[in-house]
Amino acid sequence: MNTMLRKSVLGVAGLAFIGGVFAGPIAAHAAEPVHANPAVVQADKPDSGKLIPHGVQGAQSRIGLNDEQTGNVKAIIAATKKAGMPERAAVVSIATSLQESKLENLGHLGDANDHDSLGLFQQRPSSGWGSPEQITDPEYSTTAFLKGLKQVDGWQDMPLTKAAQTVQVSAYPDAYAQWEQQAADLVAQYWNS
Repeated sequence: MNTMLRKSVLGVAGLAFIGGVFAGPIAAHAAEPVHANPAVVQADKPDSGKLIPHGVQGAQSRIGLNDEQTGNVKAIIAATKKAGMPERAAVVSIATSLQESKLENLGHLGDANDHDSLGLFQQRPSSGWGSPEQITDPEYSTTAFLKGLKQVDGWQDMPLTKAAQTVQVSAYPDAYAQWEQQAADLVAQYWNS
């Protein structure tokens, strides 16, 4: 048994050495210094690893935003900061709003309405999210969504679509994933503005 363990360890060490020999020149080339002006680097720009820690799930969608939608992005980010939550929470929130309303603060849509769903997150007064006036207030609706997100154990370490679905309980649980890249791009663009 001891001999088998030693052979296994030596075999793994040999593979690691061979891998290092072949990867050495590539790694050495990759380690060459990049000549950049350090004054241009923004130290406080959100880290992309924090914004999309699992990578995007599936094909991504993207829409152009008008001034109202951009204002709603900024409102979501401001509410996230006010709640003391990290950039990832803003990514989850924005992706959720992109799916639910395309970042439009929707009022009652008559027959086209999904039950009594309103606002950026299509929250329902009848489900306890708040009054119609509250739900159509971007700060209130974002804070309500974030309150729900905080109650999801481990939301920071789960794929975006699972975190969003746990809060929203949508009939289309995987649909949130398609907005992750655009949401991360928007957080990177507006987090410090």
